[in-house]
Amino acid sequence: MRIANLIAWIILLIGGLNWLLIGAFSWNLVEAITSNITWLARTIYCLVGASAIWLFITPILNGGKISMWNVG
Repeated sequence: MRIANLIAWIILLIGGLNWLLIGAFSWNLVEAITSNITWLARTIYCLVGASAIWLFITPILNGGKISMWNVG
């Protein structure tokens, strides 16, 4: 589950940076990367959303803890 959490954090970070670029500069990184290939852009957006849901559900499954490393 630690690897899934790490991947979800990375994908969510990329999604957050994309929204920052959209808000600050009106430039969409996902569209730039996918060259307006609709299905690929939608897939990336779905992965970002699934990552957010995963990171929301993980603490519920772990009794309130989000862990990527064995600490305590």
